[in-house]
Amino acid sequence: MAKKTSKVHYLYNGEMQPLTKIFRENRKRRGRSRYLLSVEVTIVKDEQSIPARIVYVRNRNKRNEYLALISTDMKLTEEEIIRIYGKRWEIEVFFKVCKSYLKLSKECRTLSYDAMTAHVAIVFTRYMLLSVENRKYSDDRTLGEMFYLLIDEMADITWIQDIHMLMEVFITTIKDKLSLTSKQLDQLLEAFIMALPENLVEHLPISA
Repeated sequence: MAKKTSKVHYLYNGEMQPLTKIFRENRKRRGRSRYLLSVEVTIVKDEQSIPARIVYVRNRNKRNEYLALISTDMKLTEEEIIRIYGKRWEIEVFFKVCKSYLKLSKECRTLSYDAMTAHVAIVFTRYMLLSVENRKYSDDRTLGEMFYLLIDEMADITWIQDIHMLMEVFITTIKDKLSLTSKQLDQLLEAFIMALPENLVEHLPISA
């Protein structure tokens, strides 16, 4: 990941520029794109020139800021660069949490290979349990969060509308199977409605 510092410059459009200036002077992608900006630059060091691609992405923790990802493999797409950096960041976070908070290097002091293997397995199990809890209660990607987002976007059918549709199917079926007059059908429908609970009957005329 490239640091936003004025001390490091990249050759862009024939001029040595820092990350911040390159970002400021280029048009950003709008909408829900996975990245804000992608530019091809040249890294100049010790009279050597190395082509590179810088991908600017949103900082998920601070929406008004950005992160700069850099790759010297020009064959990689922006999406692939973001994916690789994401995997690398997950590994770094995993190692730091295990070492600093889950006592990977301090809790067990032994020369036994079996004991060390067991200790590492216990630490990894702790991390997996914490990851599950974080996914369930903190992570925006939880299934519960996705469920509520989808519910907001979908026009659901109310249960009153559902009952009304069933009644229409019921009446149509009776017309096709039995030879009844319109008056007889109305009487049958009225008897059916009167047999329903009062709270349901009150809402049926609204949806009709």
